[in-house]
Amino acid sequence: MIQLYEVTKRFGSFQAVDHVTLTIEPGQIFGLLGANGAGKTTLIRMMCGILPPTSGSGQVLQYDLTKESAKIRQNIGYMSQKFSLYPDLTVKENLRFYARLYGVAQVNQRLEESLERYRLVEVAEKQVNQLGSGIRQRVAFATSTVHEPSLLFLDEPTSGVDPLTRQLFWEECYALTELGTTIVITTHYMDEAERCDQVALMNRGQIVAIGEVDALKEEFAPLLAIEDPTLDDIFVYVMSQGGTNGGQEELG
Repeated sequence: MIQLYEVTKRFGSFQAVDHVTLTIEPGQIFGLLGANGAGKTTLIRMMCGILPPTSGSGQVLQYDLTKESAKIRQNIGYMSQKFSLYPDLTVKENLRFYARLYGVAQVNQRLEESLERYRLVEVAEKQVNQLGSGIRQRVAFATSTVHEPSLLFLDEPTSGVDPLTRQLFWEECYALTELGTTIVITTHYMDEAERCDQVALMNRGQIVAIGEVDALKEEFAPLLAIEDPTLDDIFVYVMSQGGTNGGQEELG
């Protein structure tokens, strides 16, 4: 689904992503975990075809990361931290806009399905700027999946929403993976990272640990001298060590 090799992104003298090599298999929920400024959002925006890498190479949905970025953008779903919604449009108008943008054939049918699926029927005619953060999150999720993409990127999607909304959000994620959707999600919530099939911990632009959560716990137990370490324990440890492997060594 995604293959990156030595991908780097620099902004002037600042290196936001540092030689990341990464493979993400189809049908899984893959979590990118790291502190603010670790490089998660920059990496996701490169995989989405929004930012070109400074160096390195890769493929997303078998499209070249640099030469076919427009095709990547057309075939993925992307939900950003700030929810890319038009506040003066209604929920239904936002959905209709994105459905047409992605070339959905039967727009009206898809709109009704999305409104029903994400429990938005009652607010369909309300402007987005009149909605609370939890409902706006559901609208953003609906617009990012209205074209039924096989690959979905979610950048800090549950930041600022209540626990119940977070739980409902994850139920929808699980439902999508059962239909074959691959999900890449950035988060700094440890309980959300625990829900992922695989996680990659980022620090200073590098992937410093990657693997299934249980495998990572087993891998880090002797390093931490803790019999049953939590993901919090591992996170604190790798953040204190700094980036060292450039994403080339897979732990666990």
